[in-house]
Amino acid sequence: MTRLNIQEHVIPESGTGPYSITSGPDGALWFTEIAAGRIGRLSVGGEFAFFPLPTRDSRPAIITTGPDGALWFTLNQGHQLGRMTTSGEVSLFPLPTPGAGPFGLASGPDGALWFTGMNANQIGRMTPRGEVREYPLPTPGAFPSMIAPGPDGALWFTQNQANSIGRITVEGTLTWYPLPTAGAGPVGIAPGPDGALWFAEILAGRIGRIALDGRVTEFTIREGSRPHAIVTGPDGALWFTQWGNNHIGRLTPAGDYAEFELPTPNSEPHGIAAGPDGALWFALERGSIGRLFLK
Repeated sequence: MTRLNIQEHVIPESGTGPYSITSGPDGALWFTEIAAGRIGRLSVGGEFAFFPLPTRDSRPAIITTGPDGALWFTLNQGHQLGRMTTSGEVSLFPLPTPGAGPFGLASGPDGALWFTGMNANQIGRMTPRGEVREYPLPTPGAFPSMIAPGPDGALWFTQNQANSIGRITVEGTLTWYPLPTAGAGPVGIAPGPDGALWFAEILAGRIGRIALDGRVTEFTIREGSRPHAIVTGPDGALWFTQWGNNHIGRLTPAGDYAEFELPTPNSEPHGIAAGPDGALWFALERGSIGRLFLK
């Protein structure tokens, strides 16, 4: 365990709740502030900018760069998807299902945005023009959480309460794969460097790998670490936030594990992204954006 090569950029205002982070089309890092109802921008040089949303309590959750070159994000309490240009212009798109609770979000291979309806138990698809189609999940209360594009042209997602990984084609065909460990609570999911999908089991303290044929392998990390979000780093390893023990974790496809202690105690690491500068960037809900240098 080490604190080497980690830097934190503290947000001037307290209590904003930085949650998800992505590398933007303008070479900056963009992040949601779930408690403040706004979107933040941080340059690699450390300069902040903030963009309030129309409703403070909309709880912006997950953010990603869309197929149209804008920033897209889910409004978990506002039951909308949001779009923001790099100049800060905002458009909001309401969802057809009341109380859908959108959470996970990803750009699909079909030029659309795909998202999880956490409360409505469904997967949604939205075009950049705001046209929506929804796909109900067959397992009641599955609690679909995060979603990511796979190398097979489908979207893969975690079913947090159904203890499984789901797959949906761009035509809407659904498949799901149960996990070997009961009550694993999968959350974050990302395409790996090896042609598989990798995911975080927040309740089991494991990182999982699912091959395109559905075969699952699990890697035990530190007990109580509560891994949350995951991404493939520029070094070809899987990097993930460990919300439970205040670390950033690293796992190679061969299973070699290391972890990096964060400078601020109880900083609540959530979203993580590979930055344009070759570093890993992550959102610390207690009020800062972290940067981990790989060199």
